[in-house]
Amino acid sequence: MEGKTVVVVDAMGGDLAPVEIVKGAVEAVQKNDRVQVILTGIEEQVRAELGKYSYPEDRISVVHASEVITTEETPVMAIRRKKDSSIVVGQKLLKSGEADAFVSAGSTGAVLVGGNLVAGRIRGIERTPLGALIPTKTGVTLLVDSGANADCRPSHLVQFAQMGSIYMENVIGIKNPRVAIVNIGVEEEKGNALVKDTLPLLKNLENINFTGSIEAREIPNGGADVVVCDGFTGNVILKLYEGVGSVLIGTIKESLMSSLRSKIGALLIKPALKGTLKKFDASQYGGAPLLGLNGLVVKTHGSATANEVCNSIIQCITFKEQGINEKIRAVLGREARTKEDKEEA
Repeated sequence: MEGKTVVVVDAMGGDLAPVEIVKGAVEAVQKNDRVQVILTGIEEQVRAELGKYSYPEDRISVVHASEVITTEETPVMAIRRKKDSSIVVGQKLLKSGEADAFVSAGSTGAVLVGGNLVAGRIRGIERTPLGALIPTKTGVTLLVDSGANADCRPSHLVQFAQMGSIYMENVIGIKNPRVAIVNIGVEEEKGNALVKDTLPLLKNLENINFTGSIEAREIPNGGADVVVCDGFTGNVILKLYEGVGSVLIGTIKESLMSSLRSKIGALLIKPALKGTLKKFDASQYGGAPLLGLNGLVVKTHGSATANEVCNSIIQCITFKEQGINEKIRAVLGREARTKEDKEEA
């Protein structure tokens, strides 16, 4: 496994597990020879799915986990009680160093709680946010926090901005990414208490390219590369973004099929339309990383298909090879040590 990125995949998590999860894992090892996959779950079911495919068998292994955490269960209790669940078993492999990353389409709460309790936070990290990549007119934007922390303090948002900037520059390749905070206007006097208290802190940061406030309507236009907010606001933005996108695509398809004339027109514009719609398909970017942990945890949609699972696995390669956790540890860990030294003095 030397030189490869080892990714543990929760084979039992998600609405379409284990069928789509296993298929996505197979597609990942077929597309990229730098990845090794470990599937955690009920072994009999996982191997039955693997038996449907031809793949390099030395690059996919199965670790049995007899339990499954459902979305109906309380995350903290589920993580503590179901020690042999596919989520806990997988995250323990991450903590022990046997894997570089963990991917799951299962219970968001359980994945987040498990990440913090099992893998643990990097020293100095106050909260671990989810960073969802969302398509825009100009490319892609990182929405952070997109749902992990409903209530935040200004210091949390400052760290979200720093980690998001590191991620976008090193994983996505955007040099000196523009960072903005979600607000109801661009004027500095606008916003709630959290935004008003956070703005001056972000302005004084020297290690990010802070551009000020951004209104939600400017996010699809690519108004910033990193959009910072609390997890409640971020999740509302993300869900609305996905819902509007789905309705628009469905409406366009329905209109194009409404008459013979529109069907002929649809055939003429199909290649261009297909390319445009693909740009706004969020699944091609993989899942949302939980930033700030000792190890990479990636959460994909509960309804994730094989394509999204495959892309989520492959995105872990760049995360590891670019040393994202080491970069986060270097920046925020140094700040934590400085803060501790001042408090001791």
